[in-house]
Order: sequence, then structure tokens, then C-alpha cells
Amino acid sequence: MKAHFIKLFNYNRFANDLILKAIIDRQVPQKALQLFAHLLTAEQVWFDRCHNLPPKYANAWFDYTIEECVQLVPECHDQWIIYLNQLTDADLNKIIKYQNFRGDNWEDSLADILTHVINHGTHTRAQVGQQLKFAGAESLPITDYTYYLRSVVNKI
Repeated sequence: MKAHFIKLFNYNRFANDLILKAIIDRQVPQKALQLFAHLLTAEQVWFDRCHNLPPKYANAWFDYTIEECVQLVPECHDQWIIYLNQLTDADLNKIIKYQNFRGDNWEDSLADILTHVINHGTHTRAQVGQQLKFAGAESLPITDYTYYLRSVVNKI
């Protein structure tokens, strides 16, 4: 199961790289950049929660510049991969206790949190793509998981 999550986080990096390039190519539409910054902030928030670290953000909407996003994509990915490589499959069942931004206490299994991080990234990249289309993009990069598997993992 750990290997599955490593593959998903590598896919997340692949898709983030593609959508970030599309944002840059469109000369940084503001709403697209805000959404992408949200994606990166959420990844960091969940990483910190998994490590029982105090919150760095008051909410999940932090404004990064495009230059900061370019820097943060590999940094976020690397920290997740290092973390995942340190886990055992049994660790994925560990319960993570955290507070949401309203101060409500929650707990979820690590596996469920990891699934959420990947799902949230996919959802938010779709929102970014929609904003890029509104800004005039005629096409968007292919960020489908199966495309990633065929073109990167399996190199068909």
C-alpha cells in the first residue's frame, strides 16, 4: 500500500508540473494562480497535520507568487516522498488527530488523509484548468492518472 501512495504522490508532482507550466504559459491568470497556491497550501497543511506540527496558516488560501509556486512544487513533493518512504504499511492505519481551521477536532487514518491530499490536488487542478480556459487557453495539458502511468511509469 505504501508503494501505491508513493506512485500517487509522484503522479501528483507530474500533474502539478504540467498545470503550473500551463499557468506560466498563459502569463499567470490571477484566479488560476490563486487556486494553484491553494493546492500547495493545502498540501503543506496536511503534511504538518500528519507530523502534529502547529499550523502555519490561518486558512488554506495563502497567496504565493508564481516564482514561489515554481519553488514549492518540488519542495512539497520531496517532503511527502521522504515521509512516505519512512513509513511502513502498518503506519498507514495510524490515526492522525488535528484541528481544522474553525478549531474543530478531527481524526482520520493516515491512508485517508493521503487519499484526500491526492484527490484535492486533482480537483483543484481541474478548477485551475477551467480558469485557464476562461483566460483563453485553447488546450490544457493531459493530467489524467492513466496518462501518467502510460507515458511516465510504463513508457508505452
